[in-house]
Amino acid sequence: MKRPKDYLIFPLDVPTYEEAIQCVETLKDHVGVFKVGLELFVSVGPKILKAIRERSAAGIFLDLKFHDIPATVKNAFLAASAYGVTFATVHCDEGKGLLRSVVENNPSGTKILAVTVLTSLESKDLKDLGYIDKYVKDITELVMLKARMAKEAGCSGVVCSGLEVEKVKAELGRDFLVVTPGIRPTWSLVGEDDQKRIITPYQAIKGGADYIVVGRPIRSAEKPIEATKRVLDEIEMAISE
Repeated sequence: MKRPKDYLIFPLDVPTYEEAIQCVETLKDHVGVFKVGLELFVSVGPKILKAIRERSAAGIFLDLKFHDIPATVKNAFLAASAYGVTFATVHCDEGKGLLRSVVENNPSGTKILAVTVLTSLESKDLKDLGYIDKYVKDITELVMLKARMAKEAGCSGVVCSGLEVEKVKAELGRDFLVVTPGIRPTWSLVGEDDQKRIITPYQAIKGGADYIVVGRPIRSAEKPIEATKRVLDEIEMAISE
């Protein structure tokens, strides 16, 4: 049975190796997965993945959101998966063929997560991008279109906001993983935030999320461990109910 910390992904959204390692050392006993995104990976390179493994039993989520022509994405994913990461992300926007080519060339067994709609996007953004009214008026419909595509291609799961978790799980099954970013505990909400479609840890887990990504509320806290424990308390409350 999963423990509360097993649901929690902490993003190492810092620019230096030293800052990343400090986060790992501080939170390694309280977090189930560490996420390495574009900023840190471009700044530091693959050595950060080895350093995390040496210091922690937590999983590693390489969140580079691959998005290019199929041959390029396939080869980039093969290179990334060789580092023994638990999860890696690929955008859905190139279609099922790209996703399938990655799934079928995955010798390391990395769990492939398809990125549906970024949690920073709102309906007006989709309108500006040229999406039809059906998806502008109901972002969940667009998420579901991409989630179905990911499931049919053989991906392990998707990344989507907590607002869509229940529908993804209901239609695509409990074993289809859902990772939810844009998580903000009620005690951490602020006026200016680049995440728009947000939800609390309790709501996300209650809705069926397999993993939640919580960064800023922990990273910006005066006492990160205490903030992490507050998030874990919310998770525990949700799973106990």
